[in-house]
Amino acid sequence: MTTSNKTDLSASMLSLSDLAPVPGSKHRRKRIGFGEGSGRGKTSGKGNKGARARSGYHSKPGFEGGQMPLHRRLPKRGFTSRKKVVGENVFSLVSLEQINKMIADNASLNTFSIEFMRERGLLKSSAPKVKILGKGTVNSKVTIEAHAASAGAREAIEGAGGVLTLV
Repeated sequence: MTTSNKTDLSASMLSLSDLAPVPGSKHRRKRIGFGEGSGRGKTSGKGNKGARARSGYHSKPGFEGGQMPLHRRLPKRGFTSRKKVVGENVFSLVSLEQINKMIADNASLNTFSIEFMRERGLLKSSAPKVKILGKGTVNSKVTIEAHAASAGAREAIEGAGGVLTLV
């Protein structure tokens, strides 16, 4: 019984040599530019004259046939600050609210160096400099090291008896 099943299976299995496209799915390539009898007529479906009728035609991106292209019709907007390109004035921002939250989680924290903030994930971006922003308040005495700080942050830290060290 098992030998008859094996022979039935091998007879029904396909091999690579049996594969063929479905009848009607393959068509001959249209030979463009081969005269009246080719099925495309005298101009080969390219219309009459003009650049598009010529061989090797290629338009530039955004070309609209001589009409003023869209990217030139629209007004220019904004600019890129050279400071950001050069890398000056690019800070990773830390708010007093984030620092206060970390202090609430661990009351023994009182020193926040740049390396410590980077390890704890307070610095989200890969910017080389750190700036402390005054959003929120500081309830305890802390020592914070940063490259810059807003006036509100400086007042809040010093008002709580803390020290802000600018690197």
